[in-house]
Amino acid sequence: MQTAVEDLKPHHFRKISEVVHRVAGIHLKDGKEALVRARLMKRLRRLGIGRVEDYLELIESERGAAEIPELVDVMTTNKTHFFREADHFVFLHETVLPALAGRKLRFWSAACSSGEEPYSLAMILREHLADIERRDVRILATDISRRVLEKARRAVYPAAVLEEVPFAALRRHFQARPGSRPAEVVVAEEVRRLVHFAHLNLMEPWPMRGPFQVIFCRNVMIYFDRPTQQELIRRFWEILEPGGYLFVGHSEGLSAIRHDFRYVRPAVYRK
Repeated sequence: MQTAVEDLKPHHFRKISEVVHRVAGIHLKDGKEALVRARLMKRLRRLGIGRVEDYLELIESERGAAEIPELVDVMTTNKTHFFREADHFVFLHETVLPALAGRKLRFWSAACSSGEEPYSLAMILREHLADIERRDVRILATDISRRVLEKARRAVYPAAVLEEVPFAALRRHFQARPGSRPAEVVVAEEVRRLVHFAHLNLMEPWPMRGPFQVIFCRNVMIYFDRPTQQELIRRFWEILEPGGYLFVGHSEGLSAIRHDFRYVRPAVYRK
């Protein structure tokens, strides 16, 4: 039997790309063939399917409808870490939070991956909002991948990945898991209860009404084509309250997109 790796032809790549773009807005550009091949190979092996052609027949059939979210999941990049692009968190506590004193607060971590970003945000809120226990503060954290959301809800991470976490925050917001090998830590309960995780495809209707004071959508739009980016930015504008902030990745400036946001600093925009 020919292996899945050898079986990926250009028209197979185009078909996979079309499906992933239609469902999730992700644009698999030319040059991504090796990435698609490697990730698809793992999925086919798990399903016991030997040829890409057979897999395409599956996802195009009625019985294969449940497989399409799995395809999107394996094609999704979930690279993240705690306090990634740390200057955003500094700006948040130095500039954004002081102006929100005494108010109900709603934050959204869009495409939250395995939870490091919303938990980092929750840690900042707990450290810099002295009255947080008396206030209505919630962080919505969404992602298209149910697999990474399950990991995020567990809030358990290898101790080895916490090198970017300041020592004071590490002591305050994480607890060791006794007996775990390799060593693991769990995010503290008071941090976890600020975050609500939910499955959401950014390309589909959004059930929440907002408004949000802050939206983090970082290192996500690089995977979308220009029309998809344009539409997503428009929808973020609509669900942010006046004066609200949008944080994007440092490689994702909005200079090539039509929008009404005011530039504040690199990768930070305000309605």
